[in-house]
Amino acid sequence: MSFLKHIKRCNQYESDQFLSFFIGNQCFGLTHVNHVNHLLKWPNVFEISQNSLVLNNNLDTPEKRTTAVESVMKILHKEGVLDSWVDEQYNISTTFDGPSIMLLERAAVAFLGVQGYGIHLNGLVRKKDGIYVWVAVRSKSKPFWPGQLDQIVAGGQPEGISLMDNLVKEAGEEAAIEESVARTATFESEIRYCSQTHRGLNNDGIFAYDLWLDESFTPHNTDGEVESFELMPIGEMARITETTDDFKDNCNLVNIDLLLRMGLIDQTHSEYAEILSTLYKTPAPLTETIRSI
Repeated sequence: MSFLKHIKRCNQYESDQFLSFFIGNQCFGLTHVNHVNHLLKWPNVFEISQNSLVLNNNLDTPEKRTTAVESVMKILHKEGVLDSWVDEQYNISTTFDGPSIMLLERAAVAFLGVQGYGIHLNGLVRKKDGIYVWVAVRSKSKPFWPGQLDQIVAGGQPEGISLMDNLVKEAGEEAAIEESVARTATFESEIRYCSQTHRGLNNDGIFAYDLWLDESFTPHNTDGEVESFELMPIGEMARITETTDDFKDNCNLVNIDLLLRMGLIDQTHSEYAEILSTLYKTPAPLTETIRSI
């Protein structure tokens, strides 16, 4: 394993296995052909046009789209086609803070291959002998990536809450970080990636934050999603990231971004230029794609 291999793993998909998903004349993502076959059972909601998956044009308001798509996804979840249900809605738009085209259940975002977002927080401690990083061990009962390493705090970005308020909420639930402390976190990077998984396409953006914590602080989990926490030297985090698969896939991207910013990955690294260009490259399925109708 290597830093570059982690980045490439999070940016791979077989394009011939996906159809562009359009609402009106705007492409919002890529949907796996196996998922398309399920969706076409509802022609009043989904249809094929010009070899693309298209939301029915009669669904001409955000409210109509939200209601129609949610009804389909609930049935697919009941049938076991959609493997989970979070009961948390994501805003679907051409940009993160753009006008909503519809709302979509979080568990269906990868199923349709549309853009999703999340926040990741680096919990940092400055000691006499250098910088340390708090690392979370995910609960073994988690349905996805159980027992793997994670940032001290991470979570999806639902509709109706700001990035900072979401960070404060997640920090309290996952690591018992007080609000006054969490609000001192600083936004550092936005990382985009596009990765094919058994659930569809993770066409996602991560907002990475840094939070400097007092040496006396010890996190503890309150929502059952974290098994334990470990405070490790940043050099050890770098070694684990570069040489193992111990971290959850997209957490490696946040680690690499941190290591670049802290100078632990620099021009002396043989793959530095490619790491830099690949990590911050915009993935291929661009939301600006236009379909003639």
